[in-house]
Amino acid sequence: MDNLYLSIVIGGQRALLPAACVESVVEVDEITAVPCAPAHVRGLFALRSRVLTVIDPLPALGETRAFDHGDQAVIVHVDGHLYAMLVDDVDDVVVIDGAPAAPRALLTPGWSSHIRGALELDGEPLLLIDIARIVAGPLDLAA
Repeated sequence: MDNLYLSIVIGGQRALLPAACVESVVEVDEITAVPCAPAHVRGLFALRSRVLTVIDPLPALGETRAFDHGDQAVIVHVDGHLYAMLVDDVDDVVVIDGAPAAPRALLTPGWSSHIRGALELDGEPLLLIDIARIVAGPLDLAA
């Protein structure tokens, strides 16, 4: 079903992830740093005998702060690989019909380049995150 989304909070902003790309939601307790990794790659995390790259979306979105240690992560798959994407909070799986539209608000360059548009839920516009772009990192790293 293409109309299922996971409602999350990133950097205080409610947003959506396509549910088809989400495997699970976990608590991240210990992250191993990776030397010389880009700012949006927080490190590595072991989950069920698998090692996942932990993505901090805030640096990818152009934010200067990073998530605090011990946050929740959404396990997402991009191009056959699993990643743990840190989030402030996870709300619920929601059904939203219709195609994403252009956001009605002015967004920072980081946010505007890492979304697929906006969808409306109960009268509130929510940004639809482009997971592959978040994993790729900030614009200067994605080029």
